[in-house]
Amino acid sequence: MLLNFIQSVYYGADTSCLSGATDASAGGCGGSSLTMMILPLAMIVVLLVVMVIPQRRRDKQVKDMLGSLKQGDRVRTIGGIYGTISSIKDDVIILSVGPDKVKLVFARGAISQVEDAGVENTMTEEVKG
Repeated sequence: MLLNFIQSVYYGADTSCLSGATDASAGGCGGSSLTMMILPLAMIVVLLVVMVIPQRRRDKQVKDMLGSLKQGDRVRTIGGIYGTISSIKDDVIILSVGPDKVKLVFARGAISQVEDAGVENTMTEEVKG
């Protein structure tokens, strides 16, 4: 039933070509050229909408997050390093990392996300040694 519906949409209302019947008076089995162009175009549009819109939304969220970074935020870098922002100057961020507060320099784009709790404060002496 679904196959018949799809075939009728793709080939037009006349599905006699699908049953194997060929009739010269029916005008052949080509279907309308407009219908044959609309279906692939519609599939391309749907594919673009499904792929592009969520990616733009994620890009906007990342841009907003990077723009709202401030001193004292606890963050995670794209390399998995957790730290606290010591200072921000243009596109350069200095992070204090670990219990020894080692300072590391990162580009603003290297920040993956802002964390709620500080992971570096939970380290024990066993991990350090």
